[in-house]
Amino acid sequence: MSEPRLSDAFLTPGTSSFADFLGAVAPELLPARRALPAVNAGDLAPHGTTIVAATFTDGVVMAGDRRATMGNVIAQRDIEKVFPADEFSCVGIAGTAGLAVEMVRLFQTELEHYEKIEGSTLSMDGKANRLSALIRNNLAMAMQGLAVVPLFAGYDKRASQGRIFSYDVTGGRYEETAFHSVGSGSMFARGSLKKLYRDDFDATQCVTAAVQALYDAADDDSATGGPDLTRRIFPVVHVITGDGQRRVPEAEVAAIADQVVAARMIRPDGPNAALS
Repeated sequence: MSEPRLSDAFLTPGTSSFADFLGAVAPELLPARRALPAVNAGDLAPHGTTIVAATFTDGVVMAGDRRATMGNVIAQRDIEKVFPADEFSCVGIAGTAGLAVEMVRLFQTELEHYEKIEGSTLSMDGKANRLSALIRNNLAMAMQGLAVVPLFAGYDKRASQGRIFSYDVTGGRYEETAFHSVGSGSMFARGSLKKLYRDDFDATQCVTAAVQALYDAADDDSATGGPDLTRRIFPVVHVITGDGQRRVPEAEVAAIADQVVAARMIRPDGPNAALS
């Protein structure tokens, strides 16, 4: 008789947390369990910035630029930093790109595993808490310069609204109101959204405001990439409503970006904000 393909650990009912299961069965596969030299490794790997998110009448928008840097070098011009977490949420990554992508994949599996074990989906607060635990597990890496600071957003079906959560490197979780940004260009992106944001936005207006914010971030932050008209590289944008999350087609984002860039040729500082 042939040996079973899976060990008893895979066939025994247990935790609904895939990360906890992996930590018990194969801890060496967790991103945070890898050994690193006792030096600051921050400049040895590509870093991704900048991510913005904003709520609108029917949900929430998240957008990310496409540049990854390694020290003073542009490591990649078309990296993707915004990913679906499940049907009603998405996560944007800022920080060490490789670790961040692994964390996103683990988070996606965590949510899917919970749904299969429990027969229901996690609440928005539950999802935000699970991501917080994954970030906390990466603290040792963060202390060596390999920090991961994601932005999480989704549509809360119980509250019938879009919600945004930010984090720090220790796993601290903070709910944001209306809009938020993370990454090296976040200061400039938040300043732009503070000027442009309105709570009666529809989806298209909210996407446009997000693209404007990324343009402003790229204007002042060298690590943030603006729309690349020559290579036709534009931000990754996701829209999440009560019908689920979808990635905005590149053609639609390109059309909005082209309008933004054309308007900046006339007014480089961007559109005027109302005074009242």
